[in-house]
Amino acid sequence: MKLMYSVSAGVTAALLSTLTAPVLAATNPVQAVDFINLFEKLSGKQPGIRKAHARGLCATGTFTPEQNAHFPGAALLSGGELPVVMRFSVGGGNPEADERAPGARGMGMQITLPEGSRHIFTGNNFPVFAGKDPQTFFGLLQTFVPDEQGQRDPQKTIQYAEQNPSVKANLAWQQSAGTAASYANTEFFGLHTFFYNKDDAEQTKFRWHLLPDLGVKTLSEDEAQAMEADFLADTMKQQLDAGEVSYSLMATIGKPEDTNIDPSVQWPDNREQVKLGTVRLSSSGGEHCTPVNFDPNVLSAGFSPSDDPVLKMRSAAYAISFGKRLSGQ
Repeated sequence: MKLMYSVSAGVTAALLSTLTAPVLAATNPVQAVDFINLFEKLSGKQPGIRKAHARGLCATGTFTPEQNAHFPGAALLSGGELPVVMRFSVGGGNPEADERAPGARGMGMQITLPEGSRHIFTGNNFPVFAGKDPQTFFGLLQTFVPDEQGQRDPQKTIQYAEQNPSVKANLAWQQSAGTAASYANTEFFGLHTFFYNKDDAEQTKFRWHLLPDLGVKTLSEDEAQAMEADFLADTMKQQLDAGEVSYSLMATIGKPEDTNIDPSVQWPDNREQVKLGTVRLSSSGGEHCTPVNFDPNVLSAGFSPSDDPVLKMRSAAYAISFGKRLSGQ
């Protein structure tokens, strides 16, 4: 699962992967299991299903790396083609989510290196996270819990945003987001800061994003409503049949003053960008993703995560969701 969630409450939000919704942020430390329980409260229990980004599409392909000076000697970038398993998804815990709705789209990608190690990238189509830390994000999610009549109060979300400004940039993106025309036409952002440091080389600080080589495309409301509610799988198949579906894996190189720990803040857009390689898809559908836990803290040699508290929370939450899914809970 991804620690992101998509819920409509007058103000649309795509948010992380309790009976009442407080206006202030949670005061007690939030645990990973609290998110899992809240996801089930928002979308109902879905036994054997991912607790967030429940509706998805698996795909397979290859990653062709490109070496560059910022990542000297990286095994991930030093060889030939590597096998890739990707899962694309719609935000939220509903496995039957309407794909015509605008908002969050997610991506998990596992690259397997020759010796069997893995490197996992997990991202979303929005450039900033909905909160500076797990506490803030959890408080925002709670504003979407319906009352006893099943109604949500948009004013709670608005008031919470005023008191917790780190959620505002994501909410603003949600209000203007269109419907993704295809997973092959969607850009994905890693959101978190990572580092590369091999041997005595200078440390590289970076954030990654995935650019579709077919270009970013969204649908207007009228265009979206003309589609079927489950159009994304068919669209991807048609694009694969018509030609190559590929992405450029990019890294934005950070400077010392750029935040390491706050995924709700974008780095300045004038930072250097380098290409790490090309992802080419060859097929879609199937169950290749079923046994995969797309934990973004699974990294290949030389790479390390930052101390971003949201990034740290992901491993525990993903593990709980993964265990529940495989055990049919």
